[in-house]
Amino acid sequence: MFRIGDRVVYPMHGAGIIEAIEEREVLGEYQKYYVLNLPIGNMKVYIPLSNVEQLGIREVISAEEVPQVLNILAKESTLPVLTWNRRYRANMDRIRSGNIYSVAEVVRSLSQREREKGLSTGEKKMYDNAYQILVSELVLAEGSQAEEMAERIKGLLV
Repeated sequence: MFRIGDRVVYPMHGAGIIEAIEEREVLGEYQKYYVLNLPIGNMKVYIPLSNVEQLGIREVISAEEVPQVLNILAKESTLPVLTWNRRYRANMDRIRSGNIYSVAEVVRSLSQREREKGLSTGEKKMYDNAYQILVSELVLAEGSQAEEMAERIKGLLV
């Protein structure tokens, strides 16, 4: 169970801070929800407490883990060469996992592919989403600013 003020990651949406725990009525049923404030994108998300495990909500990584994630971005991509649809599904599964290291691999491989061959519209959208998820968690883990973290990541992907 998380508490107000905890920093958590909501896979496919990014990292945020639990602002409140509220009880709301939906379709005649009362249920408790975490109110998650996602600073990047300035969005609030209501997460039913009963679904936290199924949704893969987890704590933000520690500041000590940030260099490991950044190291993934600096390496050459080792993901297998697949057809567009298989690559898209594999990358989407990595993002859905909520694992920050997997998200970093997606950002790295799509960045590399963009430099080499360009990205389709779908992959460009996926890249942007994965990039924002990555930035949001690293910012909360390290306590840095989003613009500063985005610049550090871009510098590693060159």
